[in-house]
Order: sequence, then structure tokens, then C-alpha cells
Amino acid sequence: MGDPYLLLWLEAPLQSWGHDSRFGRRDSLDFPTKSGVLGLLACALGAGGAQTEWLARWADKDLQVLAYTPRDSRGAARPRLPLLCDFHMVGSGYDDQNPWQNLLIPKKSDGGKAVGGGTKITYRYYVQDMAFAVLLQGTAADIADAAQALQDPVWDLYLGRKNCPPTEFIYQGVFPDAKAARDAAEALATDRQRACSFRVEQGEQEGDTVIRLNDVPLQFGQQKRYRDRLVTIFDPRGEV
Repeated sequence: MGDPYLLLWLEAPLQSWGHDSRFGRRDSLDFPTKSGVLGLLACALGAGGAQTEWLARWADKDLQVLAYTPRDSRGAARPRLPLLCDFHMVGSGYDDQNPWQNLLIPKKSDGGKAVGGGTKITYRYYVQDMAFAVLLQGTAADIADAAQALQDPVWDLYLGRKNCPPTEFIYQGVFPDAKAARDAAEALATDRQRACSFRVEQGEQEGDTVIRLNDVPLQFGQQKRYRDRLVTIFDPRGEV
């Protein structure tokens, strides 16, 4: 008997799953990253700091993602909407003589004033109107702890960024294997009037697209560390 699977349902008007972002440009992948999913669990558990031992137990476990869009009039998956770009001015309008407002103005790494002033332009990207079924494998003890925490979280839960609150319960059950979790996800998608647009499986397989992601967290906290993993994207319409 293998390790069980936790089924998460991630649905919201906007989601953002950064994997290669900088301060001025916050990109989003088209689907949840492993680091994002484990960060969500850490919030539910109230687990701060490096969490190296906890992350090590998840590092080699399976993660699968099923992506759903609303159904069209024929019951098929509608085309995915393009990423939404949200334009931000950071640090504008604050009084640098006020000690509290001064904390909100971007500065150089040494704490000095930024070149050209503290106001900075940022571009932030969001996935629109998607729902994702995430199948996460883990030890029985870790899955049980995560399941309990998702139903009574210590910290607020959000889908990639704090302005992306979920619109459906995230926890959707624990299952003995991936097939049982997928069947439950399909039933939930049918109930939500959604159809599968693409799926993502861990490892290099016979699929449409194989990509390398630097999204396996080894250490959280101020000094974050990650390692790579390969994923295969299966998209019957060739959109990924």
C-alpha cells in the first residue's frame, strides 16, 4: 500500500503562482507550483521559519495538477483567458519624514534611499478564472496533519498572493491512491460546471511538453532554497 494523496481544490477569480519573478515583474505560471502548494500547507499549519526537515519529507513525493476552465454550451472546456497584468506604483505618496510611512518606501539593500526616488513601477500577473485540482502525495502522518490544518488553518490561506482568496473549500479529502483522488476531482469539476483543460504530471513522460521548474522547496524563511524537477504537461488542444 503506497502513501496516500491529499486532494486540494484551488479556485478563485485570480491566482498567481510565481516561479521566476523579480521585484519589478511578478510573473505567474499557468498552474500551481510545488513550492506554492507547500507554502499553502505551511500557512495552514502555522509553520514559520526554515522548515527544512518538514520540506525534506515532501520533496520527492508525487504532485499532479488538473486544470479546469468553465464549460461552454457543448460541455467542453472553454479556452483559457490570458494572464491579467496589474500595474502597481509602490512607495508613492508616502512622507519619508514620517517614521512609519518611511517603512513603506522601497530602499536599497543597505537601507539607503533608492536611486531616482522610492517610487517604483511593478507589473504583477495573474491567472484568471481557473480551478485546479492538486493531488499531493505524502506520508500518512503528514497528510493527516495537513488535512486537519486545512480545515482549521492557523494563518490565512490564499492562492499564491494575499489578494487571491479562494472561493471554494481547499480541502477535498484524503485518498489511498492517485486514481481515487483524480476520480474525486473529476466529480467535483462536473458539479462545478468545469471541464479539464490540461493536466500536469511529475517527471519526464510521453506528453505534449516537458519543462524544468525550480520549485521544490528545500528551505523556507529568509534564506530560501529550491531544487529543480521535471514536469510533463498534457494538453489535448496544444495551448501550453
